[in-house]
Amino acid sequence: MQMIAVLLLAAVWVAIMYVGFVIVFPYLFPVTLIGAAIGALGFYYLHAWRTLAPTSVDGPSPVSAPEVSYRHYLLAQVWRDWWAIARRVVPGIWNRAVGALTVLTQTVLLGGLWGFFTFPFWLALSAGIVAAAVPAVILGVVLTVLYGVVAAIGLAGWMVCVLVLAAVERLFMAYGRILQTCPHPFCYEKVGLPVYECPGCGARHPRLTPGSGGAFRHVCRCGARLPTTVPLGRFRLAAYCPHCDGRLPERIGRVRVEPLPFVGGPAAGKTTFMFLGIRALHARASAVEGRLAFVEQRHAQAYAGAIREFQRGGQLAKTGPELPLATMVDVELPGRARRILYLFDPAGEHYTGATEVESLRYLDHGEALLFVVDPFALPQVRRSLTDDERGVVDGSAASSEEDPADTLQRVLNELRSRPDRGRQRRVAVVVTKTDLLVRTEIGRPLLNGTDLRGWLGEVGLGNTVRTLDQVAGQVRYLGSGLETDPADVAGLLGWVSGLPVNGASTDRPSTPAAGEVPGTAPLRSPWPVRGRDASRVPLGYQLGRWAVLTGLSVLMIAAMAASVVVAAARLPWG
Repeated sequence: MQMIAVLLLAAVWVAIMYVGFVIVFPYLFPVTLIGAAIGALGFYYLHAWRTLAPTSVDGPSPVSAPEVSYRHYLLAQVWRDWWAIARRVVPGIWNRAVGALTVLTQTVLLGGLWGFFTFPFWLALSAGIVAAAVPAVILGVVLTVLYGVVAAIGLAGWMVCVLVLAAVERLFMAYGRILQTCPHPFCYEKVGLPVYECPGCGARHPRLTPGSGGAFRHVCRCGARLPTTVPLGRFRLAAYCPHCDGRLPERIGRVRVEPLPFVGGPAAGKTTFMFLGIRALHARASAVEGRLAFVEQRHAQAYAGAIREFQRGGQLAKTGPELPLATMVDVELPGRARRILYLFDPAGEHYTGATEVESLRYLDHGEALLFVVDPFALPQVRRSLTDDERGVVDGSAASSEEDPADTLQRVLNELRSRPDRGRQRRVAVVVTKTDLLVRTEIGRPLLNGTDLRGWLGEVGLGNTVRTLDQVAGQVRYLGSGLETDPADVAGLLGWVSGLPVNGASTDRPSTPAAGEVPGTAPLRSPWPVRGRDASRVPLGYQLGRWAVLTGLSVLMIAAMAASVVVAAARLPWG
């Protein structure tokens, strides 16, 4: 009986082994393999969702706050997200697979005597779990490739946008001949790219251009989105000089800066002519429905004080000895006539020595200047004055003791150190105090229509006149006094700065209304503060993560569909 029982048990074992290996194993193994692979994919997708879906910066893949602005998502954060998912998924899948094999072995294989009969089932389940490592590895490679494809496509598009936007801005700057310089004393440097201030938090952005921070927008650390080029609106941000940190005019980069040095000796009348020129240019801008505004409030106040002094018949105070901050005037005329004029009016003592002239670094950048000549500083004119004429002149205005020819020669010597050898496009020669000059015998010919250029040659400036013809593309002359026609002054100042102030509207009034003074109202609207809160990731980051999640979703659906097809093909009726 015992032998029969053993034989019967052996027969049952053989039958179970046959059923297990021949019938069950071919089905159970692929089902376990497919199930384990889908489980691994689902586990990966779950952690990918938890990592990529949150919008907060302190999610499973933290986005650290930048020092100034966020870098483009595809340059760094996309791979941090990939690593944040991988470092959770790989150990998680490994631990779950080991745990499943351990429980399966202890329960099915080592659970007692009946473990001898369940060996095929254990082997099918265990082999399926172990073999799932192959599709899991393939899955990891595919997902990594997916990240690479998303990054490559995004970076290619980003690079195209960067190159196109950079080219557009270069063409814009070249077409408008946009010059950017610093107006502040002890700097006067040429500015390639200003430092821009975020209107939301005040952070300074030194490289606000299409690049690693983004093509169209950079995202500040506070979440504000800032334009990267002038055509996109960068000129609407507050700008600062990268060399001295001084504030720059509001429309810097969009409007050409035109440095206009007023060259002349002490008491030559530079400041008086500058304010007369601003008044005339303001009148002309108003007449043609344009606009003129001071950049600095202090310059508007100084101008208002000067106009009041003119109206009282007084004289302006002498310019101080310090290096000048440019009087910045923002002018916009109908059409595309726009300029930011830097009117440099230093004390005449700065032109009395080579060392002093060398300190005027703004001479390095301009292509136009105004040479202000005090006729009573010319030796030949002084010698020709009678005692009565000298008394009239000395009683009406202070005269310069510096020969204008010497002043100009020092300036030209300094300009010759430039790469272009000091070549100027336009030079305006202004002979001041002509209202007094025509009351003298030597100046009376000017009343009879004598050419001012020829008159200067006759009174000792012949060499200077010829030198100007050599260094300048164009030279114009104007006699200026307190009664000079504002239209003539506006025409000269507009010509030397490249502004077409003479046009179809010349028949309109060319004098400002009584008491009307240019203000400091901005000629552009500030950039609005828009963007996500600093506690949320930038929109570009979120879009990049959604692109990855979309790819994962497509992959998940494709994998499940393929699994169903394979499983169906393994069924007995498949």
